Amino acid sequence: MTDTVPRVERPALVRWQWAVTAAFGLGGITISAWGPRLPAIKAALGVGTATIGLILAGTTVGAILGLLTSTPVLHRLGSRRAIAAALLLMAGALAVMGLALALSSVPLVAVAFVFAGLGIGVLDVLINVEGAAIEQAIGRTRMPMMHAAWSIGVAVGSGIGAACAALGVTPAEQILAEAVLIGAAAFATAAGIPQGRRGAAGQPRPHQDRAARLRHYLRGWLDWRLLLIGLVMLGVELGEGSANSWLTLAARTGHGLTAAVAALFLTAFAAGEACSRLFGGPVVDRIGRVRAIRVTTTLGVVGVLLFIEGGSVWVVLVGVVLWAVGVSMGFPLGMSAAAESGPDPAARVSVVASIGYFANLAGPPVIGVLAQSVGILRSLWLIAGMFVAAFAAASSFGPRAAGSET
Repeated sequence: MTDTVPRVERPALVRWQWAVTAAFGLGGITISAWGPRLPAIKAALGVGTATIGLILAGTTVGAILGLLTSTPVLHRLGSRRAIAAALLLMAGALAVMGLALALSSVPLVAVAFVFAGLGIGVLDVLINVEGAAIEQAIGRTRMPMMHAAWSIGVAVGSGIGAACAALGVTPAEQILAEAVLIGAAAFATAAGIPQGRRGAAGQPRPHQDRAARLRHYLRGWLDWRLLLIGLVMLGVELGEGSANSWLTLAARTGHGLTAAVAALFLTAFAAGEACSRLFGGPVVDRIGRVRAIRVTTTLGVVGVLLFIEGGSVWVVLVGVVLWAVGVSMGFPLGMSAAAESGPDPAARVSVVASIGYFANLAGPPVIGVLAQSVGILRSLWLIAGMFVAAFAAASSFGPRAAGSET
């Protein structure tokens, strides 16, 4: 990719890496801003659970729109201004959300959630494209560590929400304060990102007509290698989304654990995933992406089996940790592999990100339907099967052949 990796000196390269890592963290803080305060938000708006579910669905709609619009935004604004714009959009959406909560305006809150999702979707593609470019510039794996920053951001955001709830801070006040924080951080973060579009030779440029850019984007959905990368991400993201939604309930009802211990198991899952991403980069550099995916998905299968069949609380806990390792590498390494798989990395990243988001969102309802028929523990066999599919498609994460265009 000729224009993807700018030539920068080492101090600027370090600033670039930390700026993108910070952007990952800000994304995690944003997406966790409202989750811990949902009971208070529901009470403040005076609505039912079904209405809250519809409002939250706006985030999903916005995120999908963001994935689709990220490529033209990158082409038009360039990396630095596009990331700054995405962060400012997220901050603006949170500000509107805070004001809407103060006014108890349900329609305005719903609009704010859509725009928050839009900003998150755009940012997700852009920072993954930047992360892939940083890896190429450094010559080492950095994407798992950057994705760990997102996980840490989620933990920080959840902690802020819990602390504000304990201190009696209203959701409106909390979210407005976070909007100011993210807005201020946007400028400092963007300043460390080199100018440019991280594009490849031959990709559509802003002056080309929209139809040409659309054809270029849709071509990614016909690229068999890109779809195999998406299959890996489908498998691991279904495992992650299902764990976030069902692990606690499965531990509580399937294994008879107390509610407190079941909640700690979900904490163990999050910690296992974050640690695997923080320390997994050197391992990936040593054994390669393909073997890393095969090792982690194998551990994921073992983990899910131990969780389903384990008779001891400690066996189940080991299963949780191995399950977390199994889902840890597919998304960050998939983003890197997609960005390097052909021309126009932003469009390619948006394709596999769309698949990953779909699995993360669709997985929990599918598990829920299966659980009603066969029980919560038996329904988790689907996750083991998807890990096997991810293992089978891992070869798609290998380097692109020299001179290949697809």
